[in-house]
Amino acid sequence: MEFSEHIKTANVEDVVLRQPLHPPSRGALCITGHHLLFSDREDQSCSQVLLLLRNIDAIEKSVENLLGYSSLFSFADHGERSGSSGTITIKCKDLRVIQIDIPGMEQCLNIAHSIETLSNLDSVPEMYPFFYRPSDQSLDGQWGLSTPEQFFRETKGITSVWRLSIVNRDYSVCPSYPASVIVPKSIDDETLKKVAKFRHGGRFPVLCYYHHKNGMVIVRSSQPLIGANRKRCGEDERLLQAVIGSSDKGFIIDTRSSQQSQQARMTGGGFEPKSCYSSWRRLHRHMEKGKALQESLIKLVEACGDESHNMDRWLSKLENSKWLSHVQTALSTAGLVAECVERDGHSVLVHGSEGTDSTLLISTLAQLIMDPRCRTLEGFLCLLEREWVQAGHPFQHRCAHSAYSHARLQQESPVFLLLLDCVWQLWRQFPLALGFSEALLLKLATEAYASNYGSFLCNTEQERYALGVKEKTYCLFRAVLRPMEREVYSNPLYDPTDLAIWPSVHPQSLQLWRGFFLRWTPQNRHLEEAQEEIRNMITEWGKLAPSRC
Repeated sequence: MEFSEHIKTANVEDVVLRQPLHPPSRGALCITGHHLLFSDREDQSCSQVLLLLRNIDAIEKSVENLLGYSSLFSFADHGERSGSSGTITIKCKDLRVIQIDIPGMEQCLNIAHSIETLSNLDSVPEMYPFFYRPSDQSLDGQWGLSTPEQFFRETKGITSVWRLSIVNRDYSVCPSYPASVIVPKSIDDETLKKVAKFRHGGRFPVLCYYHHKNGMVIVRSSQPLIGANRKRCGEDERLLQAVIGSSDKGFIIDTRSSQQSQQARMTGGGFEPKSCYSSWRRLHRHMEKGKALQESLIKLVEACGDESHNMDRWLSKLENSKWLSHVQTALSTAGLVAECVERDGHSVLVHGSEGTDSTLLISTLAQLIMDPRCRTLEGFLCLLEREWVQAGHPFQHRCAHSAYSHARLQQESPVFLLLLDCVWQLWRQFPLALGFSEALLLKLATEAYASNYGSFLCNTEQERYALGVKEKTYCLFRAVLRPMEREVYSNPLYDPTDLAIWPSVHPQSLQLWRGFFLRWTPQNRHLEEAQEEIRNMITEWGKLAPSRC
C-alpha cells in the first residue's frame, strides 16, 4: 500500500496553528505518510512543528467564518478574506491539544480525512519505526539491553537450583513468553509443556526475580485452568513445590478479588486450591484492569482539562476518577510482595487471570522496592525490557488509544502508564534512591503510544520475531543510554543505597503526577524550568567539586 493513496491534499498554505504554551502562528501545513509538519512562515526561530501521526488520539472538525479566522492577524498584512474555512482540533495521546485553522472547506475535510486514516493504520510493518533512519545510529549490533540468557548468567547464586530452559524456542508452548525462560532445575521440559496446558495462554510459572540475600524468588504466571470440575495438574503442583524447595511455605498473590477468582472457575479458569497446594498460602489483592482502568484515565484527563477553576469541583472529579486509588493499590500490593520476600523470607507467585498486565505491574514494582540494581538508569530499562517487552505485555492492544479517542476497543488499558505513575511516586518519595529522572518516565509514557523506535511494537516476542522488528527498527532503550541522552535522563541527585525503599501508600503521601497529566499547562512549564535550573546547578557543582578538593 502506498501512503499517498490516503493523502488527497498534501500541502496547505496560510493555516493558523494554536498549540499549548505558544502563541498562534501562521504558516504551511504538510502531511506525509507518518507525520504532520507545520512550518512557520513568519517566525524563523520557531520554524517547524513535527507531529507523529501515530500520536493522534482523536480529531474534531468544525466550520468557521474566515473573517473570524483572519482576526488573529492584521488585514494589512494578509488581506481581507471571505468564504468558509475549517478548524481541526487534534487531541494527542500525550494529552496535547492542537488546533489548526485551514482556509477552504474542501482542503480542511481532505486534511482531516488523511489524518484520521493515517493515524489509525494498524499494520505494524507500515508504522514509522520501520522507516526511521537517524544518521547517528546503526542497525548493527545487539538490539536490546539484555536477553534472558544474559540475565541468568548475571544473577549470582541462581544456578544452584534454577536453570535456563529453551522449551519455548519456537514459541509453540507459550506464544507470549520469550524463547528462553528460567525454571526450577528439577523440572524437565516435558513437565513444563504439561504445565503450560494447565495455565491460561500457556503462561506457566517462570522466575522473574532472585533475591541474592536469602535465595527467595518471585515467579509469575497466569491463572490455573481449574474450571468448574476442579481439574488438577500434578506437574503444576510439582513445579510450584520445586519453587519453594525445602521452605515451609510460599505466598500466592492473586491480583483478583476472591469473588472474581471464584467466578473465573465458571469460564474455565480459577485459582490454586489449598488441598492441592498445601505449602502455598493464597492472598487476594483486587486490582482493576481493562475497561475500568481505561475509564479511570478518561475521567482523570477530563478533570485535568476542567477550566472552571473551581477547587471543590476539581477535587471531586479527581477523586471520582479513582486513578490515585489504583496507584495506591498497586504500590500496596507490590509492597506486600516485597515484604514476603525481603522481610519474611518466603517466595512469591504473582498472577491474575492472563498474567500479562497487573501481574507484570506488581512484579516490576516489587523489584524496584527491593533491588538497588533495578534503580539505576540502565537497570531500570533492563527491568522494563525483561518484565514488559520480553514477558509479553500486549503493547499494541493496550496502547492503541489514550484518553481522547471515541473508539473504545475492548483490549485497551493504560496499565503501563499506571506503572510509570507508581514509579514516579517512588521517585518523588525517594529522590536520592533512583538513578533516573522524571524526564525518562515522561518519555516512556509518550513512546509507549507513539514512537520512532520499535521497542513497544507488537504484543509479544513471537510477533516481533515474525515481523523482523529487531532487524529493521531501532531500540529505544539503547538510544536512551547514549551519552547525550543519558545526561538528560539521569538523576543528578542519585545516591545509591542497598536498602529496600518502602513507599508510603497513605492518601496524603500520593500526589497527582503533574508532570504528565498537567504537562501542557503554563503552571507546570514553570515547574519544569525550575527543575531544569536545579539540574544545571547540580551538574555545574559536580564539575567544580573535584577542583576544590
